[in-house]
Amino acid sequence: MKVTQMTAVLLIAASAIVLDASWAQQMEQMPGITRTDLQRHDLSIAGQEAIQTRVEFAPGATFPVHWHHGEEIIYVIEGSIEYRVEGQPPVTVNAGGVLFVPAGARHAAKNVGSVNAAEVGTYVVEKGKSLVELVK
Repeated sequence: MKVTQMTAVLLIAASAIVLDASWAQQMEQMPGITRTDLQRHDLSIAGQEAIQTRVEFAPGATFPVHWHHGEEIIYVIEGSIEYRVEGQPPVTVNAGGVLFVPAGARHAAKNVGSVNAAEVGTYVVEKGKSLVELVK
């Protein structure tokens, strides 16, 4: 491998570590929210990747307004989660229910039940960009 190619590989790997560290810091500011990455794969569509995560919400916990560089497909696996997606009325999705969030749509989620809630989020997003962009 040429020196320039090795440098590029190292820079990409380092940026992934920095992005993960930044995300970890953001998660610390969200009490009652736990995110577990399940899988990440390149797609056959150039420049796109699929990422799947499990997000757990303690009772009353809120994931603040954010957006993604692509679509999010949500499957609620336990509890009841209220989603607020820009341009749509709020909707509560119970265990077994699904929701689609368009690319770039600002949205938030809150556990509106008295027990823990969890979702599996599948994202089809631009490769190399951060998964979550918090709205400040």
